[in-house]
Amino acid sequence: MAFRFVHSSDLHLGRRFASIPEAPDGNIRGRLMEARHASIQRLAQVAVESGAEHILLAGDTFDTSTPSASVVQQSLAAMAENANVQWWILPGNHDNLKDAEPLWDKIGREAPSNVHALITPSPIELSSGVRLLPCPVAFRMSGSDPTEGLASVATDDGGLRIGLAHAGVVDFNNRGANISPDRDRTAGLDYLALGDWHGRLQITERTHYSGSPEQDRFKHGRRGCCLVISLDSPGAPPFVEDVEIGEFLWTEDELPLLPDTDVVAALEDILPQAGHRDILMRVKATGWASLRAQSELDAAAAQCGPNFAHFELSKEHLKTSYNEADIDEIDKGGALRLAAGRLKEDAESESLSSEDRSISAGALARLYSYVKEAEE
Repeated sequence: MAFRFVHSSDLHLGRRFASIPEAPDGNIRGRLMEARHASIQRLAQVAVESGAEHILLAGDTFDTSTPSASVVQQSLAAMAENANVQWWILPGNHDNLKDAEPLWDKIGREAPSNVHALITPSPIELSSGVRLLPCPVAFRMSGSDPTEGLASVATDDGGLRIGLAHAGVVDFNNRGANISPDRDRTAGLDYLALGDWHGRLQITERTHYSGSPEQDRFKHGRRGCCLVISLDSPGAPPFVEDVEIGEFLWTEDELPLLPDTDVVAALEDILPQAGHRDILMRVKATGWASLRAQSELDAAAAQCGPNFAHFELSKEHLKTSYNEADIDEIDKGGALRLAAGRLKEDAESESLSSEDRSISAGALARLYSYVKEAEE
């Protein structure tokens, strides 16, 4: 009978999402924090429904080395709700053994019987003929491959060997602690469960990043998932099933524009059709647009934004196509016209730095918007 378990990582429980601006009448940060906590129950549900008795968390279960007492206690209580599911928690770089020593001491004292802290690199028998080989992270920036010693860890029964580690096979965060991409082969592993990369990523047939069950950045373009792993026998390829469990979708879409583009229609074309309340969306406008078009785009973004959990429009890479009609709309003469003309000259000047040109272009766009708003 196949041995089945759930692989997850990077829950980052307690993350505060300070980089996401809070709307005056919203609570998106609180919703994101709650979704992270709720991922514990969703993982347990996947385990029960798939017939897996074990959940392996490959590091960074907590966002910091000093999570609040309520975050720790509520997390452990949530894991305890289904006593038939065993949780195996590996220290990662955010909750490493050195910086988070009080945290792991607390878990050791207070964890329910189905929650196990993997604070030593000693093999664990998960089931008859199944060994878990954990690689806990001792320091936040160790500069070494945490799986390097796995090849010398013997398991004499000839059973399944499952590695659990937290680091990059490529150097995701410039920490220098890279896992060898053929570690599954050199260590004789039937499966290597990895954490650190927050997106879903397969390295080899036997080496996988599950990614975070709840995404936290505009990078991966899909909801968070976990992996249900089935191992039939030593040496046989694993069966890997992706199960999407994320509540929120973080998505970044490019909006390419030309001077004659209907910007409002173009924006509407890339917006998702439904589920806006659980979507955090970033739109990156590129190409060229007139001052009028940029003002219309800003207004359209402001109108649709409140429908989303979070919405932002980036015009960093959008260039302005200037015409006299736009400048005339600011003012046909007087101080405003002089200011607009000067800003236009600076925005197009080849003698200024790109940063200064960008500042001038932004100021001119704001001036145009202020004038149009005053006319309404």
